[in-house]
Amino acid sequence: MPFTDAPPTGVQAWIKGRPNRVMMVLAIVMLAALWGLDSVSVAANRIVAGSGHASWEAFGWVGVALASLPLLLVLLLAWAPTSSRLNLLLQLGAIILLLILMPVGLVVASHTLIDPQLPQARLSAGAAFWVMLFCAMLALVELRLRLALPRLWIALVMLGVALLWWLCASLWLDRLALVQEFQAREAAFWDALREHLAMVSIAVGVSIVLGIILALLIRRYRGSQRAAFALLNFFQTIPSLALFGLLLAPLAWISANVPFAANLGIQGIGYTPALLALVIYSLLPMVRNTFVALEAVSPDVLDAATGMGMYPSQRFWQVRVPLALPILLEGIRITAVQAIGLTAVAALIGAGGLGAFIFQGLGQAAMDMVLLGALPILLIALIVDSGLGALGEALRQGASDD
Repeated sequence: MPFTDAPPTGVQAWIKGRPNRVMMVLAIVMLAALWGLDSVSVAANRIVAGSGHASWEAFGWVGVALASLPLLLVLLLAWAPTSSRLNLLLQLGAIILLLILMPVGLVVASHTLIDPQLPQARLSAGAAFWVMLFCAMLALVELRLRLALPRLWIALVMLGVALLWWLCASLWLDRLALVQEFQAREAAFWDALREHLAMVSIAVGVSIVLGIILALLIRRYRGSQRAAFALLNFFQTIPSLALFGLLLAPLAWISANVPFAANLGIQGIGYTPALLALVIYSLLPMVRNTFVALEAVSPDVLDAATGMGMYPSQRFWQVRVPLALPILLEGIRITAVQAIGLTAVAALIGAGGLGAFIFQGLGQAAMDMVLLGALPILLIALIVDSGLGALGEALRQGASDD
């Protein structure tokens, strides 16, 4: 998106000429974490607890100074009384530089703290690492909004940073506990990833079809609107684990008493209750956004289409649906991101997926195994959110240009 010198309006006018307090707070928190919390921990093997090490022990004073420079630059620029685009771009570059330095710091720490004579020794990221990563993500969101950058731009930046992290992990971080957990369970990890993506895809696909059908029925029979949304809201308030439990008994009875259902693979545990629960949870955002999207089309546009001689079906498919598509896509984005997270809970009823690593890690008090399941879920959710969000922005921009 090209930068312009147009007068600021709305929120931009409110923030013009003021220090960026959000970035100042984030920079101060990251500096405090870097200097005050343990950056890494080292354990002799997988069983014993690790011992924490401060940043200067892990990276040396030179490394701490290098990591502090981008944060001090952000703090100084955010404190400036004007928020020019150059100022914001410099802050963005400093945050990206920090994200590049973080895996490099882990490489330095693994060579500094781990004794080569201890083949079972492992390195884990400490509290400072995760606090800084979380704050850096918030900083990227803040800067994207202030610079009015499209979501796709930030998604590409994060993809480049993720590739660098993967390269460091593959080549130089064989002592990192997370990498060791992956290497010990590589085949199981890819199987779990496929199961997770398959359940999400099926649940979202079914919810899209059912959501559109229900939204169309609600529009046709207006009297059912209140009852339909009340029922969908009720399903949304049931805790996910409770809903999985409620589905076990009836599905087990159906499997035991209906041979055809048993032949289809319907059981009280496993994929069937997981998919049913995911579809039920996905219906509310899908139905609501579809209904709102179809209702938001201007009557004047529909009247113009009627004046051009279009039939009702033509008005619906050629006018109403294309104009409603950006809002409809928002419903798909919300549904998909929600399903990606909820699918992790399905591992408790034998449905598999990445959630299996989370609960196994919790049972064994192995936090790196928990991260092996949680981090891919987070990454998938970010990719889907950024991708569908960027597509929605492109559709809205195209509609406004037309």
